[in-house]
Amino acid sequence: MKKSEAVEITTFKLKGYSCEQFIAANNEIDEFLKRQPGFISRRIFQKTDRTIVDMLIWDSVKNGTKSMHRLMDELSESGVHDMIDQSTVEWNINQVEHQLV
Repeated sequence: MKKSEAVEITTFKLKGYSCEQFIAANNEIDEFLKRQPGFISRRIFQKTDRTIVDMLIWDSVKNGTKSMHRLMDELSESGVHDMIDQSTVEWNINQVEHQLV
């Protein structure tokens, strides 16, 4: 298989907000992501321990990493960041090694 995708996974806890409130506040972020080179898709879900998982699919680690830095610069004032307990954030992006569709 040609290695042609990367998965970005960010996990965190919210500061007293529900997952639904967080998703509703993400319109600006979603619009930003749709304009980024290499963006494929985004999924947000909540685990049973209330950890939020924000998963993005990119065409490459390079494009995903550049977009993450761009988002932090261009949307640094977004209220979404204030909803997140920043001490709980874990971020990683990795090349897909196997895919079955």
